[in-house]
Amino acid sequence: MLQVVTPYGRQGPSSRVRVFDWLDRTAISTAVSSYVSHHNSSPRYLARHPLAVLEAERRLRGMATDRSHPLLLHREASPLSRGALERRLLSRAEFTAYDFDDALQWDTGSGPLYRRWAPKAPKATIGARYADRVIAGNAVLAEWASGLNRDVVVIPSCVAPDSYRQKTDYELAAPPRLGWVGSAGNEVYLLLVASALRELHRRTGARLTLLGTTSPSLGELETIVDRIPWSEATQHDLLADFDVGIAPVPDGPYTRGKSGYKLLQYGAAGLPTVGSPVGVNSEILDQFGMPAPETGDEWVDAVLELLEQPISRRAARGRAAHDVVRQHYSFEAWSARWTDAVGVGGG
Repeated sequence: MLQVVTPYGRQGPSSRVRVFDWLDRTAISTAVSSYVSHHNSSPRYLARHPLAVLEAERRLRGMATDRSHPLLLHREASPLSRGALERRLLSRAEFTAYDFDDALQWDTGSGPLYRRWAPKAPKATIGARYADRVIAGNAVLAEWASGLNRDVVVIPSCVAPDSYRQKTDYELAAPPRLGWVGSAGNEVYLLLVASALRELHRRTGARLTLLGTTSPSLGELETIVDRIPWSEATQHDLLADFDVGIAPVPDGPYTRGKSGYKLLQYGAAGLPTVGSPVGVNSEILDQFGMPAPETGDEWVDAVLELLEQPISRRAARGRAAHDVVRQHYSFEAWSARWTDAVGVGGG
């Protein structure tokens, strides 16, 4: 039996993609601790559920004494821990693996007191140092982890292409429909290309659909924004209705460690895509054959290029991106390597 520790429940994007989606696709016997099984571990939510928090802490300490099963730890065991709990879990006699898909090593806890009390960076360092194996979401993370652990493997954050409705009609909507999918915390990245989006609206009438939160947060940009609440089923179905998917990202240490998952979702749906060439995004966009603009003017030109192409060309590029995802970023393509990496495969 594989014991699995993750800080969020199935609704937490990272835990869903890196843990629950894998467990759904394997026949491995597992015991999963997902802390309080919420989509995040905000202080407000934890304060409202003290009994659940106490039970989670008790359960984790019990798991730290069980040396009879392999353990997979994703990101951190507890948002309240400062690293000692993670070290106890990963110092067990049985095989242990530490999995991460964000640049947690640079999350040093700036900001509110609760973030300074239990920053993620020390826990990521402990995870990389004390696990028998580290599973990194991309090469940037793997390079850092290799300075602390001799056994580091890269397994990207995978998607299931067959779960997405693939785009078949590449005729532009009227007006053209740009699309973005993501969480509230990342919406601010859209402001990086706000002037480009307004210029595209001025030239083509294009509007931006956000598949995520319904609370306005983008100031003047909201005049060209339409919002759809996120659900797993909705994202699988609606991405194909967009004309162009966008993925702006600022260039910094933390964002260079991101997994490029948004681009992979767009590719799974066969959607023409424009994204910032930051971290693994550069490699994915190159594989897709999609534009990777840096400046605002380049963003305008890149999106216009896709919108103004013949339908047949736009369709060919979308289908090529879908093929890349299926061959290089699908659960099927990585299944054997994942089971080996967590210590339950036959390799």
